[in-house]
Amino acid sequence: MSKAAKRAKPRPISANVAIADIADAMGGTKPSSLSDQAYRQLEELIVTLRLQPGEVLSEAALAKQLKIGRTPIREALQRLAREGLVLVLPRRGILISDINVKTQLRLIEVRREIERLMARTGAKRATEEERQRYLAIATGMDRAAADNDDLLFMRLDRQLNLLVAHTAQNEFASRSIGLMHGLSRRFWYLHYKEVADLPLAARLHADLARAIAAGNPGPAGNASDRLIDYVESWTRSALDARRNG
Repeated sequence: MSKAAKRAKPRPISANVAIADIADAMGGTKPSSLSDQAYRQLEELIVTLRLQPGEVLSEAALAKQLKIGRTPIREALQRLAREGLVLVLPRRGILISDINVKTQLRLIEVRREIERLMARTGAKRATEEERQRYLAIATGMDRAAADNDDLLFMRLDRQLNLLVAHTAQNEFASRSIGLMHGLSRRFWYLHYKEVADLPLAARLHADLARAIAAGNPGPAGNASDRLIDYVESWTRSALDARRNG
């Protein structure tokens, strides 16, 4: 386990921020199945490092911890395995995957092209109701920037990713990008306190959400590129810090 992983302590969401209000504004609903609930809870535990890289898990222990049956837990773990967040090891259990900076840089190369496409098409295809959801996320990101609230940022980032995937209406792009977002958010959570700027990242996400809401593909694509430029910059800073550490 890295020193950074040990230092990364999740903290509760700010009391003055109502996640439910943002979810309601976005038309959020409860997960449609126990498998979805298990996936969302486990994904957040892994991404926010409450389940650490290299940690070995068991279906039985997770079912007891989350108070969800073993079948939904198993289905959620299979989904997380496809996304690269866990490794299912025969006769050993489930291993939380390691974090690799160089792999993250290769991932960013692909993210840049797909996310630009999705931002542009989302700007063209989003309904009026969806545009209001983008604006609600942007407002939430403004709050995260003002409060330097990492958990609020992480949750809104996930909601923005899901909304972009939905409004882009391209199942091939959505499927591809869905495999990358969990790894990206976990990498961010591990390193942002050392080399990143959370308020700036939140503002760039807010800019992207507002650009898509405005319905103009050009500015939406540009906002996506600015966000990925920043992601690549601090990822390289993390690589330099690790080399010099």
